[in-house]
Amino acid sequence: MRDLDDVWGVWLVGFGTGGALAVDAAADQDWVRGVAALAAPADFNDWAGHPRRLLQHARDQGIIRRRDFPPAVDRWAQGLRQLAAVDAVGRMADRSLLVVHGADDDLVPVFDARVLADAHGSADLRIIDGAGHQLRHDPRAVATLLGWLDRQRNETHTAAPGVGG
Repeated sequence: MRDLDDVWGVWLVGFGTGGALAVDAAADQDWVRGVAALAAPADFNDWAGHPRRLLQHARDQGIIRRRDFPPAVDRWAQGLRQLAAVDAVGRMADRSLLVVHGADDDLVPVFDARVLADAHGSADLRIIDGAGHQLRHDPRAVATLLGWLDRQRNETHTAAPGVGG
């Protein structure tokens, strides 16, 4: 997308694990202008401590369908331990970060959102009362995300007049 003439910025958006992965990816890609992480875990230590439970959950949800994956559960769990958005988020402190979390999330503690926002230093943290983990289905979370993206677009246009988009 960066090579297209009409593209003047790239922002990453992820829900749950996708939010943590978006932070991790953006940390090492300075062309990413910002990240919105919704219901994202700060790290995967809880899951890595119980890899067989995670594997069963992923299979129950249809995320992992192959019975021969992973070939080595312990190695897979070690990879999870190494992935931590909280360790990566400081490397993108000069870029925008929106952290949205449901106050009633029963899968990822709301504390993780606060940890991510604090580690970034200037994140826009939004905790949504009564919301659970599935924020993609919560109209308040979606409205928060769309409003943030619109502000990102407007700020970029203001900072660089004449930019296409």
